[in-house]
Amino acid sequence: MTPLAKLISASSILLGTTITITSSHWMAAWIGLEINTLSIIPLISKSHHPRAIEATTKYFLVQAAASTLLLFSGMTNAWCTGQWDITQLSYPPSCLLLTAAIAIKLGLTPFHFWFPEVLQGSSLITALLLSTVMKLPPTTILLITSHSLNPTLLASMSIMSIALGGWMGLNQTQTRKIMAFSSISHIGWMTIIIIYNPKLTLLAFYIYTLMTVSIFLTMNTTNTLNLPTLMASWTKTPMLSTTLMLTLLSLAGLPPLTGFLPKWLIIQELIKQELTTMATTISLLSLLSLFFYLRLAYCSTITLPPNPSNKMKQWSTKNPTNSLIPMLTPLSTSLLPLAPMMLTIT
Repeated sequence: MTPLAKLISASSILLGTTITITSSHWMAAWIGLEINTLSIIPLISKSHHPRAIEATTKYFLVQAAASTLLLFSGMTNAWCTGQWDITQLSYPPSCLLLTAAIAIKLGLTPFHFWFPEVLQGSSLITALLLSTVMKLPPTTILLITSHSLNPTLLASMSIMSIALGGWMGLNQTQTRKIMAFSSISHIGWMTIIIIYNPKLTLLAFYIYTLMTVSIFLTMNTTNTLNLPTLMASWTKTPMLSTTLMLTLLSLAGLPPLTGFLPKWLIIQELIKQELTTMATTISLLSLLSLFFYLRLAYCSTITLPPNPSNKMKQWSTKNPTNSLIPMLTPLSTSLLPLAPMMLTIT
């Protein structure tokens, strides 16, 4: 892909995201989502591999269906209430349609099937965009309309997402699929609290984005696509492997790392809302995700490949390190002492 094409795609993603975030009209929000979808498609298919073309086709069909549902939801609400304003969503069938549309776009269970396959067919940088930037517009619409949505439906989908994200990640050896199920699990944590405290959803999304960017950039530097490559990466980049281990543990939510903060606050808020059973359930289900995060951290720093490699010795190769990694990794692991200030900002 030429630099001009990359610039156009990146600008279009930024434009579409900005339009959706700042819009108060259903049609403008739909236009922003469509611009986002069309601008990411060339980045997914740029390798011209059959797997990439398959991922592109799946992504386009799923996102087009979700955008159509969202627009139909807005039109139905406008037909019955006379309001095109996003904040004036009050017609119950429109609320259900919108919940389904946003769940498809975010990859919430039971509409999660497309997300791991699309990430597996994409490059690491494109997978990073799909896991972070492309989740922001649907999350924003969900935040704006959270007062109109069904709490029971959202809670059920969130709990299923946390459970499935941890369960399906256990038997994966491809790092992109592991990160996909990690994203499904974290989206479940964000949506379960969105009705009771939207600020916590934003904080969880910001911290998740920070940690995910750090992990994907590190994996891209070491060209880590599966567990055997991850096992051998310490001979080539020992410091990057160490920081990757810490960031993975932070993404798992282990104290005293940064990733512990949003989970701690979400559980605390659920208990305040007298939803102790729900808080206990998602806490126990998060142990499934913790297992495969620990396995990744173990593979990246402690274990060796089971067989000798016939390739060129790993330590004789040199990979340029992304300049963002030294800045993002400390933020991804040591922001917990700044929690009071972060809560004030959000």
